[in-house]
Amino acid sequence: MSQQQLQQLSQELQEIQQQIEALETSVEEIQQEKVEVDEAIEALGTLESGSTVQMPIGGGAYLRATIEDIDEAIVELGADYAAEFEEDDAVSALENKKEHLDDQISEVNEEIAELESESEKLEQQAQQLQQQTMQQQMQQMGQGQGQEPDE
Repeated sequence: MSQQQLQQLSQELQEIQQQIEALETSVEEIQQEKVEVDEAIEALGTLESGSTVQMPIGGGAYLRATIEDIDEAIVELGADYAAEFEEDDAVSALENKKEHLDDQISEVNEEIAELESESEKLEQQAQQLQQQTMQQQMQQMGQGQGQEPDE
């Protein structure tokens, strides 16, 4: 019975570890998005009308483009929506986006912490079961040896 319990605990631990790894990947992706938001904020602060930039057109290809008017920027709002903002408002929208990303990271990190706590409890249960199993085996071996004469 305890061997079956150990296998079940082991499987649960593996599933939790897979969930943790998926959440850690999610945190990395969110952090990368934050880096991109920071780069956009920096670009809005440093570029000027008439500047030449590399504009992505997809597939890893870029075109050189001249900024016609830095005072107007289009910012993605989420859910496939975007809005046009004046420069200062665009920076504010990006800062808000960054705060939202920070909140997401915190939430995911809390989930990771909960899963790690659950994992530790399961590991303790597994260790207790292993110790009980070993004690039972030792008792059985001791009983079996006690019947045979010592040399």
